[in-house]
Amino acid sequence: MAGIGFALRKLARRDDLLGIIECYAHSALVSAGPWMFTVLAVGGINLIGGQLTTINEIGTYRIALIYNFAFSLVFSGPLVIVATRYLADLIYTKRVAEAPGMLLAGLGILYLVSTPPVAWFYFSVAKMSDPMRIATIVNFHLVSGIWMVGLYLTALKDFRSITYAFAIGMAASFLGGIALVERFGALGLMGGFDIGLAVILFSLISRVFAEYPYPIQRPFAFLGYFGRYWDLALAGLAYNVAIWIDKWVMWFAPEQEAMGGMISFPDYDSAMFLAYLTIVPALAVFIVSIETDFFEHYQRFYKDIQGHANLDRIRRNHKALIQSLLDSARNVIVLQACIAGAAILVAPGLFDAMGIPATQLGIFRFGVLGALFHVMLLFVGIVLAYFDLRRHMLMLQLLFMVSNGVLSWVTLKMGFAWYGYGYFIATVLTLVVGYAVAAREVARLPYLTFVRNNASLN
Repeated sequence: MAGIGFALRKLARRDDLLGIIECYAHSALVSAGPWMFTVLAVGGINLIGGQLTTINEIGTYRIALIYNFAFSLVFSGPLVIVATRYLADLIYTKRVAEAPGMLLAGLGILYLVSTPPVAWFYFSVAKMSDPMRIATIVNFHLVSGIWMVGLYLTALKDFRSITYAFAIGMAASFLGGIALVERFGALGLMGGFDIGLAVILFSLISRVFAEYPYPIQRPFAFLGYFGRYWDLALAGLAYNVAIWIDKWVMWFAPEQEAMGGMISFPDYDSAMFLAYLTIVPALAVFIVSIETDFFEHYQRFYKDIQGHANLDRIRRNHKALIQSLLDSARNVIVLQACIAGAAILVAPGLFDAMGIPATQLGIFRFGVLGALFHVMLLFVGIVLAYFDLRRHMLMLQLLFMVSNGVLSWVTLKMGFAWYGYGYFIATVLTLVVGYAVAAREVARLPYLTFVRNNASLN
């Protein structure tokens, strides 16, 4: 989308080290900012908070956050992906005056749909004090709001304000949690985290309104896209379920723990979250590659078609587009493979130094291998989305969801030594299928453009 692509291309062409660092740092925040923020904030509190409160209080705080992130992603997935498509079309057609209204309407719909089941869960299933329930529900709303406003991050040109928002929010969360934990326990940790999330959410909302200083108009117009892009909405739901389904399955392992009426498997959850951290550098490279070199070839291919270029020029553009994709994929694969290999090798010493239980080591290693293929699967999914291959994208996410759930259940039954294999095999299987589909469709892109996707012929 226009904003971040413009910013990244400008930084990448500065031809100095600071510009390159800013370029990749910004792309990392846009692609994984909320998740990185949470992992770092929770990790810091776990390291220091253990000296200020009990393990049970930290455990209650941790499991509430896990449930909130699962709830927020599943509820927001369909809405965010359809709203993203609508915002992209607004930018393309230069009708961005509708953007602020869509943000407010999107937040309202998200909260209206998700609040009743989440509130029911925390007041009927979870066993915690009423103040903790309220703080946890507030936390859910703040996290969900950040997912919603996050779709605007790729459209904003002022990347420094985004970076500052996350940095200040993380600091506020950490300091607030440390200041409140000794007196209020889990409630203090959640309250401090809520403060940091609120700083991020309202800072980003203010940035959106500064970028689009228009009165509210047609706020619910984007809802019409659900009928037109129902397959995209289902793909967003399936993908977010797929990310969490192996954790949900593993929560029924014999090693599960129950706290406050909520079950989890801390060893599996922690190992997987740490494994996911290894993909952040590859995500940054991926975003930069897609939004700079690939986007320019993509734009040239369709612009020349609209300008009635001859067949020879279209074929040259097509070949250059494919080469750009291959170059981007190579960069991501090489980087992620190196990071995965290094993480697997240093894991024993790192776990020992950080006091992480050795029982997480095997799960972490297979999580890292799974993350290697997962980041390539993300690449394939973005390519399918760029060329509007929504049904293919939906089928791919459904395959990921089903295979991750089934294989995780199978490996759960096989015993502890097999934990983590399910996610790893599911990512490999889905990537193989996804690559075959994407390669076939991109190879016949001119046919798709002129025949299959031509509204006058269908």
